[in-house]
Amino acid sequence: MIPTVQWKDGQVCILDQSVLPGEVRLLDCTDYVGVADAIRELKVRGAPAIGVTAALGIALGAQQYTQHSLDGFHVHMVQVCEVLAKTRPTAVNLFWAVDRMKRILAGTSFRSVEECQKSLLEEALAMLEEDVRVNHDLGKHGAVIIHDGDNILTHCNAGALATAGYGTALGVVRAAWEQGKRLHVYADETRPVLQGARLTTWELQQDGIPVTLITDSMAGALMQKQGIQCCVVGADRIAANGDVANKIGTYSVAVLAKAHGIPFYVAAPISTIDLETPDGSKIPIEERHSSEVTQLYGGGAIAPAGIGVWNPAFDVTPAKLITGIITERGILSPHELPATACS
Repeated sequence: MIPTVQWKDGQVCILDQSVLPGEVRLLDCTDYVGVADAIRELKVRGAPAIGVTAALGIALGAQQYTQHSLDGFHVHMVQVCEVLAKTRPTAVNLFWAVDRMKRILAGTSFRSVEECQKSLLEEALAMLEEDVRVNHDLGKHGAVIIHDGDNILTHCNAGALATAGYGTALGVVRAAWEQGKRLHVYADETRPVLQGARLTTWELQQDGIPVTLITDSMAGALMQKQGIQCCVVGADRIAANGDVANKIGTYSVAVLAKAHGIPFYVAAPISTIDLETPDGSKIPIEERHSSEVTQLYGGGAIAPAGIGVWNPAFDVTPAKLITGIITERGILSPHELPATACS
């Protein structure tokens, strides 16, 4: 599969997810503003992928500075970091990545702009490689929840496209599949931007993993027919108490799973845990343009002109509905997060 994001020939090269699956298009970003636009416009999306892309965007912004003044360089980089940090408010991996790059900038041993530029790029590339490694570890831990013959429901896209590679929720599926377990994935379409329909099904088809697409409103009926053995989703931010923000509609899936006695798992790296946010009520929820709801994806009105629209991009699933959180350090109870994230 084409990498979600990579550093290539001094540019940030992004697989444009806004045109998948109809077209495979690579977007070459030559400046940090282009990277910020790509994040904001969902050309790259998914919390881990957003974090890595932002780090590469900061490294790219550093390369754009052509003067020799360290003081001037730091002023420039404050602007670069601010632009990237303002792209999307909910995914905590974005702020985790920006803060990690800021720590490099705060180093006092740099003797030149060139040294600092080199260190920033090295850190961003290390974060990219680290994300892929973490996802593989996460997948191995999570594979134990999937048994031979299981049907798994997932919502939105938490696969290789949402990360630097391999995936979180789909990383669990991939690891189980690689172990030889027979399984079948049911993918919610995930209105209104259809990440499940466009991206999750495409990813699984690429890997030859059996997948069936359903509309969001079909999940309950499928569970009622005993057609699902477990649910696995990703996360954009996990509060200290275990509440999870993920793509809108995740909460509905969790409620349905609880009603039908089906395990509901969240798969996410430790970097998605935000200990500064005590619970889900404090997680900022991005609200997006009404056209995502009133128009078909790609154009075409499906609602009356001027109709009022509420379009939150995420919802919050309370910890009490979550069976476990799958991380690179193992499967955790939501109540174990503070101790684990700090260790």
